[in-house]
Amino acid sequence: MLAATGAGGFAQADLRNQDSKISNTGGGPRPAGRTSMVGVPFNRYDTVRVGVVGLGNRGHSMTPGWVSVPGAQVVAVCDIREERARRTADSVAAATGTRPETYGGSADSYKSMYADMDLDLVFIASPWEFHYEQGRDALLAGAHVMVELPIAMELDELWSLVDTSEETRRHLMLAENCCYGRNELAMLKMAHEGVFGDVHNGHGGYLHDLRDLLFADGYYTDDWRRLWHTRSTSSFYPMHGLAPIAAAMDINRGDVFTKLSATATPAKGLADYRERHVPRSHRSWNETYINGDLITCMMTTDKGRIVRAEHDVSTPRPYSRINSLAGSRGIFEDYVGGSTGARVYMEPDHTDHAWRDFSGFRPQYDHWLWTDVGGQGGHGGMDGLMQWRTIQLMRTGGLPDIDVYDSAAWCSPVPLSAASLALGGQPVDVPDFTRGEWKRPRMGLDSRPSTMPEV
Repeated sequence: MLAATGAGGFAQADLRNQDSKISNTGGGPRPAGRTSMVGVPFNRYDTVRVGVVGLGNRGHSMTPGWVSVPGAQVVAVCDIREERARRTADSVAAATGTRPETYGGSADSYKSMYADMDLDLVFIASPWEFHYEQGRDALLAGAHVMVELPIAMELDELWSLVDTSEETRRHLMLAENCCYGRNELAMLKMAHEGVFGDVHNGHGGYLHDLRDLLFADGYYTDDWRRLWHTRSTSSFYPMHGLAPIAAAMDINRGDVFTKLSATATPAKGLADYRERHVPRSHRSWNETYINGDLITCMMTTDKGRIVRAEHDVSTPRPYSRINSLAGSRGIFEDYVGGSTGARVYMEPDHTDHAWRDFSGFRPQYDHWLWTDVGGQGGHGGMDGLMQWRTIQLMRTGGLPDIDVYDSAAWCSPVPLSAASLALGGQPVDVPDFTRGEWKRPRMGLDSRPSTMPEV
């Protein structure tokens, strides 16, 4: 195997022999001789060599974004279906004139890509059940990793990724594009400038009617996303709304989640939709759905703040990530209509108990990424902005906006909601993935302006 180049020079080794070397104990004190990744910058990369794993809807659509960022090169692509890897490689070649290496044909093809290629960044967009192993193995192969939501489904897997990042000195980042949304970044800036006073509660989540896509043949390969609703009662995907709220509250950067309790409504939506819209000959009629339509997690922090995180993809409703933040002097609410989708009420200017449309305030509080760089790519520009920022940080030797501790904390409601629901909704402890370093305030998404180096 080739030795990794770039940050840190961690030598690659046989992945099959690495598992025993990585702590998977689920927390406890950091072992002697191992240090945190808090405050560890990227080494500078002139060119960031990117490999993409998982080339379904998300992975294939995100690849042009990586291609378009100055100083990024997509050098390898991988999917269990080899024809998808060829399709994506063809599109990269058409855009750049250089065709990336292709890997596919088996569930382990990604390991061959990691072993053969000298990768600086691996972007993982496969189904949820593969994220943990593919992310861990990329770290072990010497690459930094960006993983689509969630980074892992189990608590011990989250701890393993934290430990593996610390041992390899490689960063693992949740691909939380919503943290780069224009409203979310403006809300973050307002919170950190004290506009809302002492922030004490927030609401976020993922409320998205996916019923037609969940039953659409071929949209989710091998029905992977629908089948999760037959396996567990859990909040699978609240991070899109939870993460921006956590960032605005400086979770892991001066405060920390401490407890989580969950409630679940009955599992009715998918079965009802199937009854009305899906032929009896369809394979889904062999499935029993057990995940509640609405899973609500109530989370508390060390400072006494409360966060409500919701997940519902099984009932008819307009799309919402909720995205609401409130404090002693004001409140921000998103997904309420108007030109920006948001509204505000802030003292001392507002005293008449009437909402104001956010359009009159957003330009004043726009994050520098939106004023200096602007939205790029899909989902209202936040996809490409996340990709641009990631490459910029790697090329300038900056600190990641989102680190492995943020990623683990934001994804912890997946296993913790299942644990709470199994206990009848009783509160369960949220692990401190930073091992005490949350007490030290530090910068995150509230970054200082910087530019992309010339290519």
